[in-house]
Amino acid sequence: MAETAKLCFRNKTALAPMVRVGTLPMRLLALDYGADIVYCEELIDIKMAQCKRVVNEVLDTVDFVAPDDRVMFRTCSREKDRVVFQMGTADPQRALIVAQLVQNDVAAIDVNMGCPKEYSTKGGMGAALLSDPDKIEAILTTLVNGLSKPVTCKIRVLPSLEDTVKLVKRIEKTGVSALAVHGRFKEERPQHPVHCDYIQAVTKVVSIPVIANGGSLDLVKTHSDITKFREATGACSVMVARAAMWNPSIFCSKGTVSVDEVMEEYIKYAVRYDNNAFNTKYCLCQMLRDRVESPMGKQLHAAQTTKEICAVYSMMEYYDKIESELQQRREEKNNTIESHPTLDGDVITMPVRFEKREYPPQITPKMYLLEWSRREKLEQPVYEVVQRSQDRAFQSTVIVAEKKYRSTLWEKSKKSAEQAAAVVCLRVLGVPEGRVGEDSCELVNKRKREENKNGEIQSEDSPVPELDGRKRHITQSPEKAEEPANRTTNKAVMNALHVNQTAS
Repeated sequence: MAETAKLCFRNKTALAPMVRVGTLPMRLLALDYGADIVYCEELIDIKMAQCKRVVNEVLDTVDFVAPDDRVMFRTCSREKDRVVFQMGTADPQRALIVAQLVQNDVAAIDVNMGCPKEYSTKGGMGAALLSDPDKIEAILTTLVNGLSKPVTCKIRVLPSLEDTVKLVKRIEKTGVSALAVHGRFKEERPQHPVHCDYIQAVTKVVSIPVIANGGSLDLVKTHSDITKFREATGACSVMVARAAMWNPSIFCSKGTVSVDEVMEEYIKYAVRYDNNAFNTKYCLCQMLRDRVESPMGKQLHAAQTTKEICAVYSMMEYYDKIESELQQRREEKNNTIESHPTLDGDVITMPVRFEKREYPPQITPKMYLLEWSRREKLEQPVYEVVQRSQDRAFQSTVIVAEKKYRSTLWEKSKKSAEQAAAVVCLRVLGVPEGRVGEDSCELVNKRKREENKNGEIQSEDSPVPELDGRKRHITQSPEKAEEPANRTTNKAVMNALHVNQTAS
């Protein structure tokens, strides 16, 4: 198979890497409006090294997921040949591990050597690297020799023009494919003028493509200004940050479109790719700029979910349509993945995630399981929860009729872990769990529970009485919960089970 053509950095316009801005919706929007290359936000190597690459069949994306289930980086086929993965690193080997993890899903790897913010420099990353040319050389050389994709870096200029020229010559010798230069010193901020003469000096001493950056405040306000900035710096390409954050249609050769239209298109991508709601809100607030205190801005600020954001922009019809499509995909995936329980020791397991949005208000799988247990005249379910020390995630085992059930997936909260365990139990038993659109099993509403012997209302969140001397408890553990002593199997329940008896 012929090798895919490598990304070219000459005569290009690029969306610059911006923390909290350069996520998938903004990158796709920039491509829609004419950007040639898009950079993701700076992602720290230590966090990325812990990630697992996951093909998300529901969203049609590739996700790099941290141990706490946070999606650190999400990409899709649309941008594969034009997205540059920027990392923050101060360690050559760790940088290589991360780059090798992501290189098959991106067009190039970039090392951040220009960010002056503390979250980057405090670990010796970002602009802190500018004072350590040996480490710069070690990182870039390791990446160039260890990867099949182009390697680039982004720097700031040094106070001395002579030192700047000396540094970029050394960088070029590492074999990098391009060099982005932010024309400000490490101590300078956007309100300071960009040093076009420094960028111009760099272009004269290296033969690799130089990408000019830093002109958003004074020099780049329209699409035609991008060409003027390139000419003023002598660079062959231009990278746009703040001007694109305010209105990514700046990349459009026909001229910018209204910010209101841009925000609507951005929200569509945010919904389609399940973008974090607070990240979506942040980006929209940047686009609103001086309108952030307007009635719409205040409504946006109050929104806590993607659905509430869509309500602010009168986009509920679109939200409902996409959510319905995604929900259908989730159900199809669940039917495929979760149809075959397996045994882990004496625990019946399935890879189940508790999705609250799949259930009506005030209805939960735990409630259904409790009602089913009462109907079958069984003792109440007992939940045993463990917390993983690595990321403080939770996993629960539920004991029903002397059988144990557990999801193999870890949850962010104890309650979600218990709900996931209940879902596993219900699905194995073939009992309805209360999902939207599912036939009910005459579940008594939570507020209409039968009174217990003391005249109190018993709900699924009420304290669980002692069962064989044990109560629901949380155990600190890096792996699994302690297993209680084996018990005699309830024949009625076992007859209802159709479980693969082969241990996973």
